[in-house]
Amino acid sequence: MPPLDEETAMWMPMTDPSISLSTATGLMRRQDEIIARDPAVESVIGKIGRADTSTDPAPINMSETIVTFKPKDQWPAGLTKDDIMQRLDAKLRMPGVTNIWTQPIRNRIDMLSTGIRTQVGVKVFGTDLTTIEKKSAEIERILHDVPGAVDLYAEKITGAPYLEIKANRTAAARFGISVGEVQDVIETAIGGKNLTFTIEGRQRFPVRVRYARDFREDLEGLRNVLVAAPSGTQIPLGQIADIRIVTGPSMISSENGLLRGTVLMNVRGRDVGGFVDNAKRVVAQRVAMPPGYYLEWSGQYENQIRAKERLQIVIPIVLVVIFALLYMTYRSAREALHVLLAVPFALTGGIMLLKFLGYNFSVAVWVGFIALFGTAVQTGVVMVIYLEEAVARKTAAPEGLTRETLHQGVMEGALLRLRPKLMTVATVVAGLLPIMWSTRTGAEFMKPLATPVLGGMVSSLIHVLIVTPVIFTAIRERELRRQND
Repeated sequence: MPPLDEETAMWMPMTDPSISLSTATGLMRRQDEIIARDPAVESVIGKIGRADTSTDPAPINMSETIVTFKPKDQWPAGLTKDDIMQRLDAKLRMPGVTNIWTQPIRNRIDMLSTGIRTQVGVKVFGTDLTTIEKKSAEIERILHDVPGAVDLYAEKITGAPYLEIKANRTAAARFGISVGEVQDVIETAIGGKNLTFTIEGRQRFPVRVRYARDFREDLEGLRNVLVAAPSGTQIPLGQIADIRIVTGPSMISSENGLLRGTVLMNVRGRDVGGFVDNAKRVVAQRVAMPPGYYLEWSGQYENQIRAKERLQIVIPIVLVVIFALLYMTYRSAREALHVLLAVPFALTGGIMLLKFLGYNFSVAVWVGFIALFGTAVQTGVVMVIYLEEAVARKTAAPEGLTRETLHQGVMEGALLRLRPKLMTVATVVAGLLPIMWSTRTGAEFMKPLATPVLGGMVSSLIHVLIVTPVIFTAIRERELRRQND
Protein backbone atom coordinates (compact mmCIF):
# COMPACT_ATOMS: atom_id res chain seq x y z
CA MET A 1 0.00 0.00 0.00
CA PRO A 2 1.15 3.60 -0.40
CA PRO A 3 2.79 4.78 2.85
CA LEU A 4 0.41 6.69 5.11
CA ASP A 5 1.82 10.05 6.16
CA GLU A 6 1.70 9.97 9.96
CA GLU A 7 2.88 13.63 10.03
CA THR A 8 5.72 12.50 12.30
CA ALA A 9 9.01 10.76 11.65
CA MET A 10 11.02 8.18 13.54
CA TRP A 11 14.80 8.30 13.40
CA MET A 12 16.69 5.16 14.42
CA PRO A 13 20.47 5.68 14.26
CA MET A 14 22.71 2.61 14.63
CA THR A 15 26.19 2.80 16.17
CA ASP A 16 28.92 0.33 17.13
CA PRO A 17 27.84 -2.46 19.53
CA SER A 18 30.74 -1.62 21.88
CA ILE A 19 29.41 1.88 22.66
CA SER A 20 28.84 2.59 26.36
CA LEU A 21 25.55 3.77 27.80
CA SER A 22 26.94 7.18 28.80
CA THR A 23 28.47 7.75 25.35
CA ALA A 24 25.28 6.64 23.60
CA THR A 25 23.17 8.92 25.80
CA GLY A 26 25.43 11.90 25.13
CA LEU A 27 25.40 11.21 21.40
CA MET A 28 21.60 10.96 21.32
CA ARG A 29 21.28 14.23 23.25
CA ARG A 30 23.54 15.98 20.75
CA GLN A 31 21.64 14.52 17.78
CA ASP A 32 18.26 15.52 19.22
CA GLU A 33 19.53 19.08 19.71
CA ILE A 34 20.45 19.22 16.00
CA ILE A 35 16.98 18.03 15.04
CA ALA A 36 15.24 20.46 17.42
CA ARG A 37 17.01 23.43 15.80
CA ASP A 38 15.38 22.75 12.43
CA PRO A 39 12.69 25.40 11.74
CA ALA A 40 10.13 22.80 10.62
CA VAL A 41 10.42 20.66 13.78
CA GLU A 42 8.06 21.24 16.71
CA SER A 43 9.29 18.65 19.24
CA VAL A 44 11.81 15.82 19.62
CA ILE A 45 11.69 12.88 22.04
CA GLY A 46 14.48 10.29 22.19
CA LYS A 47 14.67 6.82 23.77
CA ILE A 48 17.73 4.65 24.18
CA GLY A 49 17.95 1.00 25.16
CA ARG A 50 15.10 -1.44 25.49
CA ALA A 51 11.76 -0.77 27.09
CA ASP A 52 10.42 -2.86 29.95
CA THR A 53 8.84 -5.35 27.56
CA SER A 54 9.96 -8.44 25.68
CA THR A 55 8.50 -7.09 22.42
CA ASP A 56 11.13 -4.34 22.13
CA PRO A 57 14.59 -5.99 22.33
CA ALA A 58 16.53 -2.86 21.39
CA PRO A 59 20.30 -2.87 22.09
CA ILE A 60 22.18 0.10 23.53
CA ASN A 61 23.64 0.99 20.12
CA MET A 62 20.16 1.67 18.68
CA SER A 63 18.24 4.74 19.79
CA GLU A 64 14.78 5.90 18.73
CA THR A 65 13.83 9.54 18.24
CA ILE A 66 10.27 10.66 17.50
CA VAL A 67 10.24 13.89 15.45
CA THR A 68 6.99 15.88 15.40
CA PHE A 69 6.75 18.51 12.67
CA LYS A 70 5.00 21.85 12.78
CA PRO A 71 1.65 22.20 10.92
CA LYS A 72 2.14 22.24 7.17
CA ASP A 73 0.68 25.73 6.83
CA GLN A 74 3.75 26.99 8.72
CA TRP A 75 6.19 25.42 6.26
CA PRO A 76 7.76 27.48 3.44
CA ALA A 77 5.96 27.17 0.11
CA GLY A 78 6.97 24.10 -1.86
CA LEU A 79 8.59 22.32 1.11
CA THR A 80 7.62 18.66 1.59
CA LYS A 81 8.13 16.17 4.39
CA ASP A 82 10.68 14.28 2.28
CA ASP A 83 12.64 17.51 1.81
CA ILE A 84 12.74 18.05 5.58
CA MET A 85 13.84 14.47 6.26
CA GLN A 86 16.59 14.69 3.64
CA ARG A 87 17.77 17.96 5.20
CA LEU A 88 17.83 16.41 8.67
CA ASP A 89 19.57 13.31 7.33
CA ALA A 90 22.35 15.47 5.90
CA LYS A 91 22.78 17.33 9.20
CA LEU A 92 22.94 14.08 11.19
CA ARG A 93 25.63 12.38 9.12
CA MET A 94 28.32 11.38 11.62
CA PRO A 95 31.23 8.91 11.50
CA GLY A 96 30.19 5.52 12.85
CA VAL A 97 26.45 6.31 12.76
CA THR A 98 24.02 4.83 10.23
CA ASN A 99 20.77 6.76 9.80
CA ILE A 100 17.47 4.91 9.42
CA TRP A 101 14.29 6.95 8.83
CA THR A 102 10.80 5.54 9.18
CA GLN A 103 7.48 6.39 10.91
CA PRO A 104 6.38 5.36 14.42
CA ILE A 105 3.22 3.36 13.64
CA ARG A 106 4.68 1.91 10.42
CA ASN A 107 7.77 0.79 12.32
CA ARG A 108 5.80 -1.01 15.03
CA ILE A 109 3.65 -2.80 12.46
CA ASP A 110 6.70 -3.90 10.48
CA MET A 111 8.53 -5.08 13.60
CA LEU A 112 5.57 -7.12 14.83
CA SER A 113 4.77 -8.68 11.45
CA THR A 114 8.23 -9.29 9.97
CA GLY A 115 10.85 -8.38 12.59
CA ILE A 116 12.35 -5.84 10.14
CA ARG A 117 12.23 -2.17 11.13
CA THR A 118 12.83 -0.78 7.63
CA GLN A 119 11.00 -1.13 4.31
CA VAL A 120 13.15 -4.03 3.14
CA GLY A 121 15.47 -6.39 4.96
CA VAL A 122 17.63 -9.38 4.08
CA LYS A 123 17.63 -12.13 6.69
CA VAL A 124 20.80 -14.24 6.70
CA PHE A 125 20.30 -17.64 8.34
CA GLY A 126 23.03 -19.99 9.49
CA THR A 127 24.74 -21.66 12.44
CA ASP A 128 27.80 -19.45 13.08
CA LEU A 129 27.47 -15.81 14.13
CA THR A 130 30.83 -14.76 12.69
CA THR A 131 30.00 -16.19 9.25
CA ILE A 132 26.54 -14.61 9.33
CA GLU A 133 28.00 -11.20 10.16
CA LYS A 134 30.62 -11.55 7.40
CA LYS A 135 28.00 -12.41 4.77
CA SER A 136 25.71 -9.60 5.98
CA ALA A 137 28.53 -7.07 5.52
CA GLU A 138 29.23 -8.47 2.04
CA ILE A 139 25.57 -8.11 1.06
CA GLU A 140 25.55 -4.52 2.36
CA ARG A 141 28.52 -3.57 0.18
CA ILE A 142 26.91 -5.10 -2.90
CA LEU A 143 23.52 -3.46 -2.35
CA HIS A 144 25.14 -0.01 -2.35
CA ASP A 145 25.40 -0.45 -6.14
CA VAL A 146 21.65 -1.10 -6.59
CA PRO A 147 19.72 2.09 -7.47
CA GLY A 148 17.14 3.06 -4.84
CA ALA A 149 18.88 1.55 -1.80
CA VAL A 150 19.30 4.01 1.08
CA ASP A 151 19.89 3.72 4.85
CA LEU A 152 21.81 0.49 4.34
CA TYR A 153 22.97 -1.16 7.55
CA ALA A 154 24.24 -4.69 8.20
CA GLU A 155 23.57 -5.39 11.85
CA LYS A 156 26.76 -5.85 13.87
CA ILE A 157 26.29 -9.10 15.73
CA THR A 158 29.65 -9.31 17.50
CA GLY A 159 31.83 -6.57 18.99
CA ALA A 160 30.09 -5.90 22.30
CA PRO A 161 32.53 -5.85 25.26
CA TYR A 162 31.99 -8.36 28.08
CA LEU A 163 33.77 -8.82 31.40
CA GLU A 164 34.82 -12.45 31.70
CA ILE A 165 35.83 -13.83 35.11
CA LYS A 166 36.94 -17.44 35.00
CA ALA A 167 37.87 -19.12 38.26
CA ASN A 168 41.34 -20.74 38.36
CA ARG A 169 40.50 -23.99 40.09
CA THR A 170 44.10 -24.92 40.80
CA ALA A 171 44.98 -21.56 42.39
CA ALA A 172 41.76 -21.48 44.39
CA ALA A 173 42.36 -25.01 45.70
CA ARG A 174 45.72 -23.98 47.16
CA PHE A 175 43.86 -21.61 49.51
CA GLY A 176 41.00 -24.06 50.13
CA ILE A 177 38.53 -21.88 48.26
CA SER A 178 35.80 -23.56 46.18
CA VAL A 179 34.49 -22.31 42.82
CA GLY A 180 31.11 -21.66 44.43
CA GLU A 181 32.66 -19.30 46.95
CA VAL A 182 34.41 -17.41 44.14
CA GLN A 183 31.11 -17.07 42.28
CA ASP A 184 29.33 -15.85 45.43
CA VAL A 185 31.88 -13.06 45.80
CA ILE A 186 31.50 -12.12 42.12
CA GLU A 187 27.73 -12.00 42.48
CA THR A 188 27.72 -10.05 45.73
CA ALA A 189 30.58 -7.62 45.18
CA ILE A 190 30.22 -6.89 41.45
CA GLY A 191 26.80 -7.91 40.20
CA GLY A 192 24.82 -7.13 43.32
CA LYS A 193 22.80 -9.49 45.50
CA ASN A 194 19.21 -9.01 46.61
CA LEU A 195 19.01 -9.22 50.40
CA THR A 196 15.37 -8.35 50.97
CA PHE A 197 12.43 -6.29 49.62
CA THR A 198 10.93 -3.06 50.85
CA ILE A 199 7.19 -2.57 50.40
CA GLU A 200 5.73 0.87 49.73
CA GLY A 201 1.99 0.62 49.22
CA ARG A 202 1.43 -1.81 46.33
CA GLN A 203 5.02 -1.53 45.09
CA ARG A 204 7.92 -3.81 46.00
CA PHE A 205 11.53 -2.68 45.64
CA PRO A 206 14.58 -4.96 46.06
CA VAL A 207 17.30 -3.99 48.52
CA ARG A 208 20.60 -4.87 46.85
CA VAL A 209 24.14 -4.76 48.18
CA ARG A 210 27.42 -4.59 46.22
CA TYR A 211 30.75 -2.78 46.23
CA ALA A 212 30.82 0.95 45.52
CA ARG A 213 31.62 1.99 41.96
CA ASP A 214 35.20 3.03 42.84
CA PHE A 215 36.03 -0.59 43.78
CA ARG A 216 34.55 -2.23 40.66
CA GLU A 217 34.80 0.21 37.74
CA ASP A 218 38.13 -1.04 36.28
CA LEU A 219 40.01 -4.31 35.94
CA GLU A 220 42.58 -3.43 38.61
CA GLY A 221 39.84 -2.72 41.11
CA LEU A 222 38.13 -6.02 40.28
CA ARG A 223 41.37 -7.93 40.75
CA ASN A 224 41.67 -6.44 44.23
CA VAL A 225 38.23 -7.67 45.33
CA LEU A 226 38.90 -9.89 48.38
CA VAL A 227 37.77 -13.49 48.79
CA ALA A 228 37.82 -15.01 52.29
CA ALA A 229 39.68 -18.32 52.63
CA PRO A 230 38.65 -20.92 55.27
CA SER A 231 41.70 -19.89 57.33
CA GLY A 232 40.42 -16.30 57.43
CA THR A 233 42.98 -14.98 54.97
CA GLN A 234 41.69 -12.41 52.46
CA ILE A 235 42.83 -13.42 48.95
CA PRO A 236 42.60 -10.92 46.03
CA LEU A 237 40.28 -12.19 43.30
CA GLY A 238 43.00 -11.65 40.67
CA GLN A 239 45.11 -14.44 42.28
CA ILE A 240 42.43 -17.14 41.97
CA ALA A 241 40.59 -16.05 38.77
CA ASP A 242 41.41 -14.85 35.27
CA ILE A 243 39.75 -11.47 34.62
CA ARG A 244 39.70 -9.97 31.14
CA ILE A 245 37.58 -8.05 28.63
CA VAL A 246 36.32 -10.14 25.68
CA THR A 247 34.06 -9.31 22.74
CA GLY A 248 30.86 -11.15 21.95
CA PRO A 249 27.42 -10.72 20.41
CA SER A 250 25.41 -7.71 21.53
CA MET A 251 22.16 -9.56 20.84
CA ILE A 252 21.53 -13.03 19.42
CA SER A 253 18.52 -13.36 17.11
CA SER A 254 17.10 -16.68 15.97
CA GLU A 255 14.27 -17.74 13.70
CA ASN A 256 13.08 -21.12 12.44
CA GLY A 257 15.65 -22.86 14.61
CA LEU A 258 18.64 -21.02 13.09
CA LEU A 259 20.71 -18.01 14.05
CA ARG A 260 19.82 -14.89 12.09
CA GLY A 261 21.51 -11.70 10.95
CA THR A 262 19.82 -8.88 9.03
CA VAL A 263 20.70 -6.24 6.48
CA LEU A 264 18.36 -3.25 6.77
CA MET A 265 17.53 -0.73 4.05
CA ASN A 266 14.89 1.67 2.79
CA VAL A 267 13.92 2.30 -0.83
CA ARG A 268 13.61 5.76 -2.37
CA GLY A 269 13.02 6.86 -5.93
CA ARG A 270 11.53 3.57 -7.17
CA ASP A 271 8.94 0.94 -6.26
CA VAL A 272 9.81 -1.63 -3.60
CA GLY A 273 8.92 -4.62 -5.79
CA GLY A 274 11.14 -3.57 -8.69
CA PHE A 275 14.00 -2.81 -6.30
CA VAL A 276 13.81 -6.21 -4.60
CA ASP A 277 13.65 -8.06 -7.91
CA ASN A 278 16.75 -6.20 -9.09
CA ALA A 279 18.57 -6.64 -5.76
CA LYS A 280 17.78 -10.35 -5.67
CA ARG A 281 19.47 -10.89 -9.03
CA VAL A 282 22.54 -8.89 -8.03
CA VAL A 283 22.96 -10.66 -4.67
CA ALA A 284 22.41 -14.10 -6.21
CA GLN A 285 25.12 -13.43 -8.80
CA ARG A 286 27.74 -11.95 -6.48
CA VAL A 287 27.24 -13.59 -3.08
CA ALA A 288 28.14 -17.25 -2.57
CA MET A 289 26.48 -18.72 0.52
CA PRO A 290 28.23 -21.56 2.41
CA PRO A 291 26.39 -24.88 2.80
CA GLY A 292 23.67 -24.60 5.45
CA TYR A 293 23.31 -20.82 5.03
CA TYR A 294 20.59 -19.05 3.05
CA LEU A 295 18.93 -15.66 2.50
CA GLU A 296 15.36 -14.52 2.88
CA TRP A 297 13.96 -11.14 1.78
CA SER A 298 11.59 -9.63 4.29
CA GLY A 299 9.97 -6.38 5.42
CA GLN A 300 7.17 -4.58 3.60
CA TYR A 301 8.14 -6.66 0.56
CA GLU A 302 6.38 -9.62 2.20
CA ASN A 303 3.14 -7.63 2.21
CA GLN A 304 3.60 -6.93 -1.49
CA ILE A 305 4.06 -10.62 -2.25
CA ARG A 306 0.87 -11.50 -0.36
CA ALA A 307 -1.05 -8.70 -2.11
CA LYS A 308 0.27 -9.80 -5.51
CA GLU A 309 -0.79 -13.41 -4.93
CA ARG A 310 -4.24 -12.26 -3.86
CA LEU A 311 -4.66 -9.90 -6.81
CA GLN A 312 -3.62 -12.66 -9.23
CA ILE A 313 -6.75 -14.46 -8.06
CA VAL A 314 -9.12 -11.51 -7.61
CA ILE A 315 -8.58 -9.71 -10.94
CA PRO A 316 -9.22 -12.77 -13.18
CA ILE A 317 -12.32 -13.53 -11.10
CA VAL A 318 -13.54 -9.95 -11.66
CA LEU A 319 -13.09 -10.28 -15.43
CA VAL A 320 -14.81 -13.68 -15.49
CA VAL A 321 -17.78 -12.34 -13.51
CA ILE A 322 -18.07 -9.35 -15.88
CA PHE A 323 -18.00 -11.66 -18.90
CA ALA A 324 -20.60 -13.96 -17.34
CA LEU A 325 -22.96 -11.05 -16.67
CA LEU A 326 -22.50 -9.79 -20.24
CA TYR A 327 -23.19 -13.24 -21.63
CA MET A 328 -26.37 -13.51 -19.56
CA THR A 329 -27.41 -10.10 -20.94
CA TYR A 330 -26.73 -10.72 -24.66
CA ARG A 331 -26.86 -14.54 -24.85
CA SER A 332 -23.87 -14.25 -27.16
CA ALA A 333 -20.19 -14.75 -26.38
CA ARG A 334 -19.30 -12.52 -29.34
CA GLU A 335 -21.37 -9.62 -28.04
CA ALA A 336 -19.97 -10.14 -24.53
CA LEU A 337 -16.38 -10.05 -25.80
CA HIS A 338 -17.22 -6.97 -27.88
CA VAL A 339 -18.34 -5.04 -24.81
CA LEU A 340 -15.47 -6.48 -22.73
CA LEU A 341 -13.03 -4.72 -25.09
CA ALA A 342 -13.76 -1.59 -23.03
CA VAL A 343 -11.48 -3.05 -20.33
CA PRO A 344 -8.13 -2.90 -22.21
CA PHE A 345 -8.99 0.56 -23.58
CA ALA A 346 -9.76 1.81 -20.07
CA LEU A 347 -6.59 0.11 -18.79
CA THR A 348 -4.52 2.08 -21.33
CA GLY A 349 -5.69 5.48 -20.13
CA GLY A 350 -5.24 4.54 -16.47
CA ILE A 351 -1.68 3.34 -17.01
CA MET A 352 -0.75 6.44 -19.00
CA LEU A 353 -2.00 8.78 -16.25
CA LEU A 354 -0.21 6.73 -13.58
CA LYS A 355 3.01 7.02 -15.57
CA PHE A 356 2.52 10.77 -16.04
CA LEU A 357 1.94 11.39 -12.31
CA GLY A 358 4.76 9.05 -11.26
CA TYR A 359 2.70 6.64 -9.13
CA ASN A 360 3.90 3.07 -8.63
CA PHE A 361 1.58 0.09 -8.91
CA SER A 362 0.10 -0.82 -5.53
CA VAL A 363 -2.98 -2.40 -4.01
CA ALA A 364 -4.72 0.98 -4.08
CA VAL A 365 -3.99 1.31 -7.81
CA TRP A 366 -5.40 -2.12 -8.60
CA VAL A 367 -8.53 -1.41 -6.54
CA GLY A 368 -8.97 1.69 -8.70
CA PHE A 369 -8.57 -0.42 -11.85
CA ILE A 370 -11.19 -2.91 -10.63
CA ALA A 371 -13.65 -0.03 -10.09
CA LEU A 372 -12.71 1.32 -13.54
CA PHE A 373 -13.38 -2.01 -15.25
CA GLY A 374 -16.96 -2.08 -13.98
CA THR A 375 -17.64 1.54 -14.96
CA ALA A 376 -16.11 1.16 -18.43
CA VAL A 377 -18.08 -2.01 -19.20
CA GLN A 378 -21.27 -0.40 -17.95
CA THR A 379 -20.92 2.54 -20.36
CA GLY A 380 -20.16 0.08 -23.16
CA VAL A 381 -23.34 -1.84 -22.38
CA VAL A 382 -25.40 1.34 -22.50
CA MET A 383 -23.85 2.30 -25.85
CA VAL A 384 -24.67 -1.10 -27.35
CA ILE A 385 -28.25 -0.79 -26.09
CA TYR A 386 -28.61 2.58 -27.87
CA LEU A 387 -27.14 1.11 -31.07
CA GLU A 388 -29.41 -1.95 -30.98
CA GLU A 389 -32.50 0.20 -30.49
CA ALA A 390 -31.51 2.42 -33.41
CA VAL A 391 -30.86 -0.60 -35.67
CA ALA A 392 -34.13 -2.20 -34.58
CA ARG A 393 -36.00 0.90 -35.73
CA LYS A 394 -34.29 0.70 -39.13
CA THR A 395 -35.10 -3.01 -39.38
CA ALA A 396 -38.80 -2.31 -38.71
CA ALA A 397 -38.91 0.30 -41.49
CA PRO A 398 -40.64 -0.69 -44.78
CA GLU A 399 -37.38 -0.83 -46.76
CA GLY A 400 -35.85 -3.18 -44.17
CA LEU A 401 -32.23 -3.27 -42.99
CA THR A 402 -29.55 -2.65 -45.58
CA ARG A 403 -25.90 -1.71 -45.33
CA GLU A 404 -26.77 1.97 -45.79
CA THR A 405 -29.62 1.96 -43.23
CA LEU A 406 -27.38 0.03 -40.81
CA HIS A 407 -24.79 2.80 -41.00
CA GLN A 408 -27.49 5.41 -40.51
CA GLY A 409 -28.90 3.58 -37.48
CA VAL A 410 -25.45 3.20 -35.88
CA MET A 411 -24.76 6.89 -36.46
CA GLU A 412 -28.08 7.88 -34.87
CA GLY A 413 -27.54 5.61 -31.85
CA ALA A 414 -23.99 6.84 -31.31
CA LEU A 415 -25.12 10.48 -31.47
CA LEU A 416 -27.88 9.80 -28.96
CA ARG A 417 -25.30 8.33 -26.59
CA LEU A 418 -22.81 11.20 -27.03
CA ARG A 419 -24.33 13.58 -24.49
CA PRO A 420 -25.02 10.96 -21.74
CA LYS A 421 -21.50 9.59 -22.11
CA LEU A 422 -19.92 13.03 -21.86
CA MET A 423 -22.06 13.77 -18.81
CA THR A 424 -21.01 10.48 -17.19
CA VAL A 425 -17.30 11.15 -17.73
CA ALA A 426 -17.64 14.78 -16.60
CA THR A 427 -19.43 13.67 -13.41
CA VAL A 428 -16.75 11.10 -12.56
CA VAL A 429 -13.92 13.54 -13.26
CA ALA A 430 -15.59 16.32 -11.26
CA GLY A 431 -16.08 13.94 -8.33
CA LEU A 432 -12.48 12.72 -8.29
CA LEU A 433 -10.58 15.94 -8.98
CA PRO A 434 -10.90 17.17 -5.34
CA ILE A 435 -9.12 13.98 -4.28
CA MET A 436 -6.25 14.72 -6.66
CA TRP A 437 -5.90 18.23 -5.19
CA SER A 438 -6.07 17.08 -1.57
CA THR A 439 -2.98 17.22 0.65
CA ARG A 440 -4.56 16.06 3.92
CA THR A 441 -3.78 12.82 5.73
CA GLY A 442 -4.99 9.84 3.70
CA ALA A 443 -4.62 11.57 0.34
CA GLU A 444 -1.62 9.35 -0.44
CA PHE A 445 -4.04 6.38 -0.38
CA MET A 446 -6.85 8.02 -2.34
CA LYS A 447 -4.79 9.58 -5.12
CA PRO A 448 -3.39 6.26 -6.48
CA LEU A 449 -6.91 4.82 -6.26
CA ALA A 450 -8.53 7.70 -8.15
CA THR A 451 -5.84 8.05 -10.83
CA PRO A 452 -6.71 4.88 -12.84
CA VAL A 453 -10.39 5.85 -12.82
CA LEU A 454 -9.65 9.35 -14.14
CA GLY A 455 -7.32 8.21 -16.91
CA GLY A 456 -9.41 5.19 -17.79
CA MET A 457 -12.65 7.15 -18.12
CA VAL A 458 -11.06 9.42 -20.74
CA SER A 459 -9.70 6.54 -22.82
CA SER A 460 -12.95 4.57 -22.44
CA LEU A 461 -14.80 7.66 -23.70
CA ILE A 462 -12.85 7.43 -26.96
CA HIS A 463 -13.48 3.69 -27.15
CA VAL A 464 -17.22 3.85 -26.50
CA LEU A 465 -17.88 6.77 -28.86
CA ILE A 466 -15.62 5.66 -31.74
CA VAL A 467 -14.43 2.06 -31.49
CA THR A 468 -17.60 0.44 -30.11
CA PRO A 469 -19.83 1.68 -32.98
CA VAL A 470 -17.23 0.54 -35.54
CA ILE A 471 -17.02 -2.97 -34.07
CA PHE A 472 -20.82 -3.12 -33.71
CA THR A 473 -21.20 -2.16 -37.38
CA ALA A 474 -18.71 -4.80 -38.48
CA ILE A 475 -20.56 -7.52 -36.55
CA ARG A 476 -23.95 -6.55 -37.93
CA GLU A 477 -22.65 -6.25 -41.50
CA ARG A 478 -21.34 -9.80 -41.23
CA GLU A 479 -24.73 -11.00 -39.97
CA LEU A 480 -26.46 -9.09 -42.79
CA ARG A 481 -24.27 -10.77 -45.44
CA ARG A 482 -25.11 -14.20 -44.03
CA GLN A 483 -28.83 -13.46 -44.24
CA ASN A 484 -28.58 -12.25 -47.83
CA ASP A 485 -26.55 -15.33 -48.84
